[in-house]
Parts: sequence; structure tokens; C-alpha cells
Amino acid sequence: MSKLQPIITLITDFGTQDGYVGVMKGIIAGINPSATIIDISNTIEAQNIFQAAYVLNSSYKYFPKGTIHVVVVDPGVGSERKILCLKTADYFFLAPDNGALSFIAAIEKSHSVLEVTNKEFFLPEISNTFHGRDIFAPVAAHLSKGINHKKLGNTIDEMQKIDLPKPIRSTDGVLTGEVIYVDYFGNLITNITGKTINRIKVKSRKLVIVAGGEKIHTLSNSYTDVNDKEVLAIIGSTGFLEISVNKGSAKDVLHLKKGDKLVLGYE
Repeated sequence: MSKLQPIITLITDFGTQDGYVGVMKGIIAGINPSATIIDISNTIEAQNIFQAAYVLNSSYKYFPKGTIHVVVVDPGVGSERKILCLKTADYFFLAPDNGALSFIAAIEKSHSVLEVTNKEFFLPEISNTFHGRDIFAPVAAHLSKGINHKKLGNTIDEMQKIDLPKPIRSTDGVLTGEVIYVDYFGNLITNITGKTINRIKVKSRKLVIVAGGEKIHTLSNSYTDVNDKEVLAIIGSTGFLEISVNKGSAKDVLHLKKGDKLVLGYE
């Protein structure tokens, strides 16, 4: 890790109305004024661990090596739940043991996880409701100063996990997927990857995607491939199939939400 410009990122459900995020940044700055703090998102839906895990997974690899990613979406704050430090070849991750690091652990096969227990790196007084301030922020700051992460606690073998639902393919080749995330623009991000679509492609037949009663017969390369307010399907920046509306919200037009199904096949 660069000692000149260490980077700490934040993903929280604290919002922007209150001072919670600012206080965390103040703690970090007090311990390491040289740290650069970058907000990935502080508007995760309250207690939405899956959303936090998805946003982290979509973001982390675009940061320089040595970045410390901090996730504080923590409905179990003050309980017996663990606080984890997961280390990969290039990054550190701090998060509650509630599944927020599930996708990272699945993708980054070479990683180690320890439970953060060493109070030497906490604030002197620990509240039952704001571990972001009292534990996560100071621990991240100390990591950014180059302490050996092994000083934080002991290695553990198991952590809580949440699964990314997998699309199901029937015997006749129809693929049933689901919406796993709805972004700010109302784009419906599914669990079907572009690689999966290429793998099951039938050259002599036409693609058809059925979502919210709407039939889509092609994959677009850009939103402007269709008319304004028209529904389209596109492989988004994260590599997943997205159902979108040009200059509109697919969520509002199709009335779909996370967990709703869509079907991909050929005719």
C-alpha cells in the first residue's frame, strides 16, 4: 500500500441528511490525515445487505491496489455479529459478518478473513449503535497507515454468505432469470450475464426476452438504438443483462422490482 496516498472507500446506508458519514471521515482524518476518502455510496437502502454487496462487487476492482473498502450496512450493530477484515492480493475489505462480503469471497478465490477484535485500534468508548464511527473508521485509518492486518484479530474459516440467484435453464432451452438490482435510473439488472447469453445462443433462431409482459427481440448496443420511451435489453457495464427504457425508467414502465422473473429464449 502506498503510504503517500492511501485510499479508503465507504459504502453505507447512512444517507446524507445526518452527520454519520462526516463523523466517520473525521475519525479517519484524525488518525491519518494523508488518507483519501472516497464515497462509493452512502445511499444504500436501509439495512439492504444484498444491495451493499452488489454495489461493492460492481465497484471495488476499479480502485488502485491497496485500497481499503469499508462497508457499514449493519442491521446487527451492537449484537454478537462479528466484524470482518477480508484481505485479497490487492485490497482490504472491512464489513460486518452479515453477507456483505459474499460476492467478493466468491470471486477472489485467494483471500483470508479474520475477525476484528483488537480494541487497540478502536475508539476508547464503543457505542451499541455506531460501530461505523467507533470501530470501522479507526480500523480503516490504522490499516491505511500500514499496520499489519494480522494485528486486528484471529483468522476465521467461516463467514456469513448470501447467494446470487442463478438463472435456471429448462430442457427446451428457455432461461428464467430474475431482477437482482434496480439502479437510480430504473434500469433492471438481472442475474443473466452476457457470457451466458453467448453460450446458449441459437444461430438459426431469433432471441426473445419477455419481461413484465414486454417482448424484446434483440440486444441493443446503446440506449439510443430504440426510440424514446421504448423498452430495450442491453449488456450493462457490470456484464449483466439489463432491461432499460430509453430516456425512461424500466422499473416504472414494466412495474418490476428485485426478485421478479424474466424469460430468455429463442423463436
